[in-house]
Amino acid sequence: MMKTLEVDLGTRSYPIHIGTDLIDQPNLFSACEKASSIYIVTNTTVAPLYAERLTKTLEKLGKPVRTIILPDGESYKDWKNLQLIFDDLLKFGADRQTMLVALGGGVIGDMTGFAAASFMRGIRFIQVPTTLLAQVDSSVGGKTGINHPLGKNMIGAFHQPVAVIADLNTLKTLPPRELSAGLAEVVKHGAIADAQFLDWIEANASALLGCDTNAMGHAVLRSCEIKSAVVSADERESGVRATLNFGHTFGHAIEAGMGYGEWLHGEAVGCGMVMAADLSCRLKYISKAEFDRLTKIISSMNLPIVPPKFGAERYMELMQVDKKTEGGKIRYVVLEKIGQAQIKSVPDAQVIETLTATGAA
Repeated sequence: MMKTLEVDLGTRSYPIHIGTDLIDQPNLFSACEKASSIYIVTNTTVAPLYAERLTKTLEKLGKPVRTIILPDGESYKDWKNLQLIFDDLLKFGADRQTMLVALGGGVIGDMTGFAAASFMRGIRFIQVPTTLLAQVDSSVGGKTGINHPLGKNMIGAFHQPVAVIADLNTLKTLPPRELSAGLAEVVKHGAIADAQFLDWIEANASALLGCDTNAMGHAVLRSCEIKSAVVSADERESGVRATLNFGHTFGHAIEAGMGYGEWLHGEAVGCGMVMAADLSCRLKYISKAEFDRLTKIISSMNLPIVPPKFGAERYMELMQVDKKTEGGKIRYVVLEKIGQAQIKSVPDAQVIETLTATGAA
């Protein structure tokens, strides 16, 4: 059965549809009925799996449909490949009534959204996330953008989609490593906002790793409920929304330091959560037992828990390029308790203790 929830942003509110075989249902794409044309943006991995099916669905709306296929991978989330979207839109006569449809994971969703925010100063787009990470996190909330060699997601815009259509069946074609990467964001939602959800994740680890449809349906729904509530309260990340970045300050440093694409985003976030939990423990917010439990849950999702050894100075340098940094001070998301997070300024000495203890320094 399909579940639908709403991201409440007044006149810019939009639905999140979660269920099976959704990409075959033209009624879910009703926002395209007023479009002059539709452009599916996807990548070389996803296109052979789902582009033809989605094209047939969208053609039933009576609009011309084109497909733009980008290379696959975090390393391609840059200006050069963003330009490929603009090239195609301009070459084939897209206009202000053109609708973009992002078919893929977080990279495709972020780049398509940024293209939509920028083309002719803003056109509409729909998210059709095909990875678990995108379904539970990046497709919801309107964050769009590209990476810069000096920092991840530092160039972009807030631009909300008009709908998110999460087809659970697309998760069946995910490699195990990609599935685990998505589970990192699922664990994050429990850790920062819902202790009972974290209990459920811990008890259902095997079903989640086996991509059981019922388990995935609950994981995606609850994650989207948590994120949509936060986004509705703080769309532009001026306050509580920043807590969704638990593990990301350390994680983004890992991604930038390793080179984008060496570790998957979810792998870096999973390890980053271990580091952030260690910091939370050092600040005496959570106990050593709670730190150990969270580390065990992250490890049970086949995620790395030992960071690459860059050294404390390099980590501090990389984390300085973070959207939560204010006045030159890095601000960290820490757990005040399981199910509740806060943003804190932390003395560098304590952060370096965490880097040393976790093996990063």
